[in-house]
Amino acid sequence: MALPGLSQRKPSELTPYERDTNQTATYPQIISWYQQLDQQYDQAKLIEVGKTDIGKPLHLFLMAADKQFAARPDRVTLLINNGIHPGEPEGIDACMMLARDLLKANKLPRNVLLAIVPVYNVGGCLNRGVSRVNQNGPESYGFRGNARNLNLNRDFIKAEAENTRAFQTMYQSLKPQVLIDNHTSDGADYQHVLTYFSTQKDKLHPTLSGYMTQTFQTDLDKLLMATGFPSAPYVNHVGDTPESGLIGYNDSPRYSTGYAALFNCFGFTLETHMWKPYPARVKATYVFNESVMRLCERDAQIILANQQKANTVVRQQTTFPMNYKLDRNQVDTVTFLGYAATYKPSEVSGLKRLYYDRTKPFTKRIPYRNTFVPEMQIDKPRAYVIPQAWAEVINQLKRNSVAVQILPKDTVINVSAYYIADYKSPQRPYEGHYIHTGVNVTTQPQTIQFYKGDYLVWTNQATNRYIVETLEPQGVDSFFAWNFFDSILDQKEYFADYIFEDTAAELVRNDPALRKRLNEKRAADKAFADNADAQLDFIYRQTPYYEKTHNRYPVYRLK
Repeated sequence: MALPGLSQRKPSELTPYERDTNQTATYPQIISWYQQLDQQYDQAKLIEVGKTDIGKPLHLFLMAADKQFAARPDRVTLLINNGIHPGEPEGIDACMMLARDLLKANKLPRNVLLAIVPVYNVGGCLNRGVSRVNQNGPESYGFRGNARNLNLNRDFIKAEAENTRAFQTMYQSLKPQVLIDNHTSDGADYQHVLTYFSTQKDKLHPTLSGYMTQTFQTDLDKLLMATGFPSAPYVNHVGDTPESGLIGYNDSPRYSTGYAALFNCFGFTLETHMWKPYPARVKATYVFNESVMRLCERDAQIILANQQKANTVVRQQTTFPMNYKLDRNQVDTVTFLGYAATYKPSEVSGLKRLYYDRTKPFTKRIPYRNTFVPEMQIDKPRAYVIPQAWAEVINQLKRNSVAVQILPKDTVINVSAYYIADYKSPQRPYEGHYIHTGVNVTTQPQTIQFYKGDYLVWTNQATNRYIVETLEPQGVDSFFAWNFFDSILDQKEYFADYIFEDTAAELVRNDPALRKRLNEKRAADKAFADNADAQLDFIYRQTPYYEKTHNRYPVYRLK
């Protein structure tokens, strides 16, 4: 799997990186390269799959041994995403070479459709500079944020960027079984050129996770070792240094691999080490992508059968685990190639600073915690009912292959309604949102008037995981968490206290039960007892005047 010798290539066959290994291709060079391969080989096709926020198209490069470029149920689709963070450009350069080498040598796997996104974050790729201060080359590169300064690897659920909407449409057309997202790591120093994390195993259907962890990853690590790139889990460590132990990555649905997992696709986020020479990082990326491709070729029938089985089970599944957290009591060990970490005085502050001593490499087993457990279980309803007013939510569902049914006439339906009882929001925005956490709900049976054009979403679909995780408001990456429904949190009608005082007094006089609840709350809460407005509001909420829609979540459950 070594890279082909450059001496065998004509100048026109060399990528910009191969002509100068401290350079990464620019956006025009990337697209021109794939256009050239499209024109040269019948087994290749470059297409535009949608828009990006910068106004340029999102491209997809397809390679098929039989020249048939549509996804099919009899072959694996491997989707490789490059340049989601264009300051991490190894995948861009490696895939340009890999595509050329496979086509020129006629070595495309016959049972794998290879789908490469040449560069996903086009705006970030065009915003070229030197923004990654800790990175060892190339000379210049793109920027992490896209044209709207969004981190696209946090956008896979909320899909605010045009890039993401194009990606989702493309993804649902391909329905891949395996995903690679190419990145560059930062943080601690160690010997490994290559680390990676896979889709969090405990979130996958057991058939998928068992095969991924026990067969695919085991053999992938052997291939990487044989080519001189011993791998380690992505270096997300417990204490100050990796020796303290590594923690698995909790890739919720906002991330590429977490999004893919909702559709029973397992994936890998490759992280080459920022401080290794750029040529070593590009070669490691090339080797990783080719190794994954060859394993897909070898095990195509197993991979297809596993996804089909998982899809069938998800259609019938009644309870869905959500919101995973690390189980710190479950500890494994992994072999890690590190450097001794010590401390020395800082030349800047004079205080103690961390230092990795490259003259003292080590190989040792270190703790690895990679077991996650769900914080809650959700029993799915028979269907969800969504008023047509929430068109953006409906569009999100449709774009992600969720079948929806339109109500043909005005209809009164008995449903279970959630009320948002509590939630927390941060002081500062995250990716343009004040994302809600710690969501608590109460439930009420209600009879609600729905109208012609409102939507039913039945939960007998292979997309059930996406449906439940986005529509249940407690979900860590639900549409509610991402502020799609914040207008329900606003109260629209209020009372004038000087007028309502008389009404409230009459209510308390004539309703002993209400008077008792008011007195009990006064006794239990001094701040409430000292607050006249709070007591009036308490009474107001017991009256028919208080709007039933305040805090009522407008996605209803049909039992």
